[in-house]
Amino acid sequence: MTLFYDRYSAALYGVIFRIVKAEDEAEDVLQEALVKIWNAFASYDPNKGRLFTWVLNICRNLSIDKIRSRQHRVGSKTTGLDDSLTAQRQAAPTAFRPEHIGLQEITQKLIPEQRQIIDMLYFEGFTQSEVAEELNIPLGTVKTRARTAIKVLSKLIR
Repeated sequence: MTLFYDRYSAALYGVIFRIVKAEDEAEDVLQEALVKIWNAFASYDPNKGRLFTWVLNICRNLSIDKIRSRQHRVGSKTTGLDDSLTAQRQAAPTAFRPEHIGLQEITQKLIPEQRQIIDMLYFEGFTQSEVAEELNIPLGTVKTRARTAIKVLSKLIR
């Protein structure tokens, strides 16, 4: 687990931080994710995908669960305006470097419409319905673009 942590924690923390946008919550989610990974490792099937992808999905899902939780919504509504603006303007930590794992280069090969949807869904924690509302496009279009983008990314990764 120490080797796993040393290898993946910075990248996972970066993804989590981009979704929850608060250092203390990102650390909590990372810790919770590592415990979940440890307990669920027997269910990992290498035939279904790479280890990093499986782990990343666990972290992303826990991050989204965190920001959707009642406690998070109530807490974010009660923070001062200055605090919330500062949190929104904070850059992701420099420890997360997507170019080291190739995510940035691969997503850059998508057409802009697909890349925008993938960024919103997987890195910003939006749901498909929220993306449709935010971009003012039909939900079916969001689903089609996401599915097409994932197929393209799958071919690019192989």
